[in-house]
Amino acid sequence: MENKKDHSHVHGHTHKHRKSVINRLARIEGHIRSVKQMALDERDCPEILLQIAAIRKALDNTAKLVLTDHMETCLVDAVHEGNEDEVLKDIKKALHNFIR
Repeated sequence: MENKKDHSHVHGHTHKHRKSVINRLARIEGHIRSVKQMALDERDCPEILLQIAAIRKALDNTAKLVLTDHMETCLVDAVHEGNEDEVLKDIKKALHNFIR
């Protein structure tokens, strides 16, 4: 079966922090696997909770970097191209979904 992806949100510009975001997400992925193993190994609940808190902080910091990238590239480009309303709508939606 053909793998169809929605490319409607593919950007026409480069994000300065993309590589860092990808690296952070890879580390978080590994951290999650190790915490899953801790649960399988029946490690103490406080240890697991501490690691989950560390993962949440790492995700929040990664999200801040994505937002920084968005402001530095997408928003700036939108202003230059006259698409401010659309981008502001998108950022408001993203923030609403992220900060609940």
